[in-house]
Parts: sequence; C-alpha cells; structure tokens
Amino acid sequence: MTALLITWFATAIGLGFATLIISGIKTKSVLSFLIAATVLGLINAFIRPALWFLTAPLTVVTFGLFALVINALMIMLAAALVPGFEVKSFGSAFLGAIIMAIIGIIGFISIPLLTGAEINWTSYQYQSQTFSP
Repeated sequence: MTALLITWFATAIGLGFATLIISGIKTKSVLSFLIAATVLGLINAFIRPALWFLTAPLTVVTFGLFALVINALMIMLAAALVPGFEVKSFGSAFLGAIIMAIIGIIGFISIPLLTGAEINWTSYQYQSQTFSP
C-alpha cells in the first residue's frame, strides 16, 4: 500500500512539474490538478498495462521509446476526462510524459529508501531490519 501511495505521489509531482514547465499543459485549480493526478494514476493502473502488452513488439523495436507515446496518450486521456485539466497538443503531452518518466524513475528508486523494500525487476520484497542477539 505504501508503494502505491509513493507511486501516486511521484505521478502527482511529475504532473505538477509538467504543468509548471510546459505551457501546453494547464490546470485551472488545485482541485482539478489533484483529480487529474488521481485519474491519471487510475488510467496508468488499469488501461496502460493493456496498451503496453498490445504494443510490446513496437516498444521493443523502438528500444522502449514507444512507451513515452503511450504515456503521452494516457495524459491526453486524463485531460479529456477531467474538466479543468487541459493538454493543448500531443507534443505537450509527450514532453509531459518525459518529465513524468524522469520523476517516476526517481520515485521508483526512492521506494526502497522509504519503505525498507528491496526492488527486484519483477517484484517488491519487504526485508525486515530486526536484529536478534
């Protein structure tokens, strides 16, 4: 559960940086920003994995860069669903996806530091840090 909250927080921070840096991504209020971050997190949890599976060959051929296209499409979908959150063009969404990917990597690296988990490429494992005499 903690890892899920950290991932959502990293998504929210990445979206926040994207709205500050990129002029084509805007939110009208803090509430619309929080709703957009929540919707984007839900989209990333349920829709994006299916798209990644369907486009896996193209992602492999492009050395993973097509994943940024999928992330940009997810940002545009969130903008279509959330009133008060606007993305002007695919280029803006793509730049936002790059920023969010960088922040997401930082969040992914910080999970073991904040939760005591050990990150493998396939799963999270909690390692107890208790010592016995």
